[in-house]
Amino acid sequence: MNRRSFLASSMAASALPVASLGLQDSSAKRQFKLNYAPHLGMFKEHAPDPMEQIKFMADQGFRALEDNGMPRRSVAMQEKIRAELDRHGMQMGVFVASANFGAVTFASDKKANRDQIEKEMRSAVEIAKRVGARWCTVVPGRSDPGLEWDYQTSLVIDNLRRACEICEDSGLIMVLEPLNPWRDHPGLFLQKAPQTYMICRAVNHPSCKILFDIYHQQITEGNLISNIQRCWDEIAYFQAGDNPGRKEPTTGEINYLNVFRHIHQRGFKGIVGMEHGNSLPGKEGELAVIRAYRSCDQFE
Repeated sequence: MNRRSFLASSMAASALPVASLGLQDSSAKRQFKLNYAPHLGMFKEHAPDPMEQIKFMADQGFRALEDNGMPRRSVAMQEKIRAELDRHGMQMGVFVASANFGAVTFASDKKANRDQIEKEMRSAVEIAKRVGARWCTVVPGRSDPGLEWDYQTSLVIDNLRRACEICEDSGLIMVLEPLNPWRDHPGLFLQKAPQTYMICRAVNHPSCKILFDIYHQQITEGNLISNIQRCWDEIAYFQAGDNPGRKEPTTGEINYLNVFRHIHQRGFKGIVGMEHGNSLPGKEGELAVIRAYRSCDQFE
C-alpha cells in the first residue's frame, strides 16, 4: 500500500463521521488533547458571522482562537471577540504585533526604526489587554545585505530587549517566528529554529520566546522533533500547516500524529495555531479540517 492510500485509510478509520460533527451533536464537543486554535474564516461556510464562527469552533471542541489581523480590527470588534471567547471559555492566541516583510527593521540602529518598534509594541500591549491575549507574533523584518551578519544579530537582540521592557509589566510574550526563505519569505532576517533559539537565549527575558511554525521549519531545515527538543525551553507557541501546500495536517509529508504526540508528551499546555488553508472547498472542506485534527490527535 502506498503512503497516500495508507493515509486515506487511516483517516477513514479514525475520523468522526460527518454527521457527528454537526452543531447539535454533543460528541463534537469532545476535547482535543492539544489546544488547537483555528482562525476566523476557516469555518465561514458553516457560520458566516465571526461570532457564530467562534461558537462553531467551541462546539467542535476547540478551545482557542488566533487572529493575525487583530490590530486591524476596530476596538469595538476586538471587545466583541473577547466577550464571545469568554462566553465559551476559550483562549485568545497570537496576533501579529510587528512584521515588516519589505524593510530592515530590528536589524537596524536607525532611530526611525526603533521608534516604530516601540510604537508597535505599545499598541500590542493595549490590544492584548483588550482581547485577553498572552502572546503576540514578531517577525524582525528583512536582513541587511550591507551589514555583517553578526552586527545585524546584535542589533536585533538590542531592539528585542527594548521591546521586552515595554511588554514585561503586562506579561505579554513576544513570540519570534522564523519563516522559510525557500518558498514564502526570501530575504528575512529570522529563518531557522537554532538561530531563533540563540537570539532568545541572548535576550534572556520571559517576554521573548519562539513561535515554532512546523510548516516553515519543515521547509527550512526539517528534523522537526529533534529541533523542537533542542529549542524546547524557549518555545512558547506552535503553529501547524502541512507541506507542501500549507493545508491541514494529513495533506502533505509531515507526520503530525508523531509531532503532536511529542509536543503532548513534553507537557505542552499552550496553543497550537492552525495557520493554514483548507484543502477542499465548502462545508466538506471545513469538516475535513476537523477530521484531520481529530485523526492527528488520536495518540496515547
